Amino acid sequence: MSSIQSSTSSKRTAKSFIALEGRVSVITGGSRGIGAAAGLELAKAGSSIALIDIDEGSASRTAGEIAKQTGVTARAYAASVTDRATVTSTLARIAQEFGGIDHLVNNAGIQFVNPLDTFPDDKWDLVRSIDLDGVFNMTKAVWPHLVARGRGRIVNLASVQGIIATEYKIAYVASKHGVIGITQATALEGAPLGITANAVCPGAVLTDLVKNQAPELARSYGGITEEEALERAFLVNMPTKRFIMPDEIGQLITYLCTDAAKSITGAAIAIDGGWTAH
Repeated sequence: MSSIQSSTSSKRTAKSFIALEGRVSVITGGSRGIGAAAGLELAKAGSSIALIDIDEGSASRTAGEIAKQTGVTARAYAASVTDRATVTSTLARIAQEFGGIDHLVNNAGIQFVNPLDTFPDDKWDLVRSIDLDGVFNMTKAVWPHLVARGRGRIVNLASVQGIIATEYKIAYVASKHGVIGITQATALEGAPLGITANAVCPGAVLTDLVKNQAPELARSYGGITEEEALERAFLVNMPTKRFIMPDEIGQLITYLCTDAAKSITGAAIAIDGGWTAH
């Protein structure tokens, strides 16, 4: 056998470090966008998938598609991350049905765009309750399940706006800065327990959350077109001048859940096309 053939044979028997068979991943806001992409990428690596979403029908369809494409077990659960009692009972149910929980991806989030001086108080409360309080609620509730496993991975979806600010998004910016704080505090407490916590900070990802901001941004900027408003709000800040695709975020999340990333914890990882580089 030639050295090339021997090398090829060896590579075929080697295992990739992206291997999550036997793991169970819980993803909030899992019915679409980054949540759905994360579910698919984690499933490709072998992890079973539990999607939590307020829209159980949509989450069920996404879970079905993930199972169809990858062959893993994927199920949907209806819950709001703002409801602590429901969060706790839902995670207990997932742990019972799957035999435990290994990974939590805190992805559920909303956005509201408005100038500060007229920013509605109820919208401040709503954004904060989902984007910040929801991360705390899920993390606290999943903690005993990760401790029982003797290891764990928590990946929080923050934002580039958890690192820097953008006008007209005060509730979102404040909440995402808070998510990075929660991540760092969680990482410190999790370190002795084999539990890591990291924040992924995307720039402009082409999801419904971004697309749905276009009308309000256009009005806030003074009547420009929605396309111009999205470019001004997002791509003008990204040297790459392209929207990030959800699967790119899902692949980063998957890596952070592997054993290869066991020394990465407490990090706020920008995946932003260079937004925060200038």
